[in-house]
Amino acid sequence: MTETYVHGYHARENERLQDQAGTLVDLLHADTAYPAGSTVLEVGCGVGAQTVTLAGRSPDAQFTSVDLSAESVAEARRRVEQAGLTNVEFGQADIFALPFDAESFDHMFVCFVLEHLSRPVEALTILKRLLRPGGTITVIEGDHGSAYFHPDSAAARAAIQCQVTMQRDAGGDALIGRQIYPLLVRAGFDAVRVSPRMVYVDSSRPDLVDGFTRKTFTAMIEGVREPAIASGLSDAAAFDAGVEALYRTTEEDGVFCYAFFKGVGEVPGRLS
Repeated sequence: MTETYVHGYHARENERLQDQAGTLVDLLHADTAYPAGSTVLEVGCGVGAQTVTLAGRSPDAQFTSVDLSAESVAEARRRVEQAGLTNVEFGQADIFALPFDAESFDHMFVCFVLEHLSRPVEALTILKRLLRPGGTITVIEGDHGSAYFHPDSAAARAAIQCQVTMQRDAGGDALIGRQIYPLLVRAGFDAVRVSPRMVYVDSSRPDLVDGFTRKTFTAMIEGVREPAIASGLSDAAAFDAGVEALYRTTEEDGVFCYAFFKGVGEVPGRLS
């Protein structure tokens, strides 16, 4: 069972993922670490944007990182090797057909993956079977409905909605962040806890203005311009006005906010 990655696999998208990961390291990963000797499965590693941080922060854990795209796996492997990390193994695999035995891992990390799946609960249930009793899963997702900004702009909100609609039509859900808690509970995880991670950006934070508002969020919306126009969701003038309004929020008096949601669930039992 394959799913559609609505953002595509072109070079600019790879660059955007790296910008996003670098900008959000502390926000998303400061409280993620794995014990020495533990085994961790990273599902949907993409180009390794999160992998380098995960493996670097838990150097004595052993990671297995997989992705559906062979091209992405090759890029992830290159980045991990470039970082001098030796605690990661890579593989190409479909989340619905993972080549691992039940109870093979102590922990699991799933970041920006569920938003692209038409059956997220089924995917989480499959992943739960691969965890040993007492094991944990960490899930991180964004929610485009959480985006708000100053100056406000109907054109910008319409451009964002184009991306939300395209992702929905592809079988995914760009509003999935708010659903992390019920999804993990439905999949059978215990002790589920979810924390929102807000990105707040104003001109006093130039690193976030550039790294998040410009190069992560607005670049993502800008990246769906051609298919949004081709599908009739917008026209060139309207879409470009929306993107221009998003860039307007990066000026001296601009403000941009967005929320990610980080959930952790446990498998009943205790790790041996």
